[in-house]
Amino acid sequence: MVLACKIFRVNEEGEIAGKLKTVHREVEEEGIKLVQSIEDVRKDGKAIRAVYREDYLIHINHRGQRIAQPATRDVPIIFYGSFLIVFEKKSRANQIANMLSKELFISLGKIVEARVGAEVLQNLAEESNSKVIFFDDIDIPDIKKLSLYGQSLRDTELYAEYLKHGKPWYVVFSLNNRVVGLTRNCVVTMFSRADFDSFVDYVITEIIPLI
Repeated sequence: MVLACKIFRVNEEGEIAGKLKTVHREVEEEGIKLVQSIEDVRKDGKAIRAVYREDYLIHINHRGQRIAQPATRDVPIIFYGSFLIVFEKKSRANQIANMLSKELFISLGKIVEARVGAEVLQNLAEESNSKVIFFDDIDIPDIKKLSLYGQSLRDTELYAEYLKHGKPWYVVFSLNNRVVGLTRNCVVTMFSRADFDSFVDYVITEIIPLI
């Protein structure tokens, strides 16, 4: 199974674990109470681990009637130093980060996207001889993104040409026997087989130092 997360930077200092335990929101939809909360908060060395737990509605068809049923999704989150790691796809991770910024620090903008430099992605692509590279910030009119797929991309004329017109945005590379995708705004996708704890360790030890 492909594992994914997004890394954010926390632009605020202070005690986190205690505040996380107080996060609790309730709303009502279609007569059903739905809860958003942070559960299972615990310190693990330098990290603070927790679970973002969210109720939502699903609708089923029962004999011609549309019936709402509550369901719950759990999203692991980790605060590590000045970083927040949300183990969810990009759009949901952004929503969770914004919610935590407001709940923990009273306003948006306290938890923001972390960034990896384009030159870092370029080095990763070239050192691992990446087979997938996307470029953005293109200076050619009406072209927003360019992509390359194939073998030995670093040695091709197209790769050299694309570098003249844009910056690496997304690279699939190999580092320490793991095949990983990384974007400049720190969306991480693990393509190699790994369990969740191994993925967490990899993100903390290999990806965060690149930021």
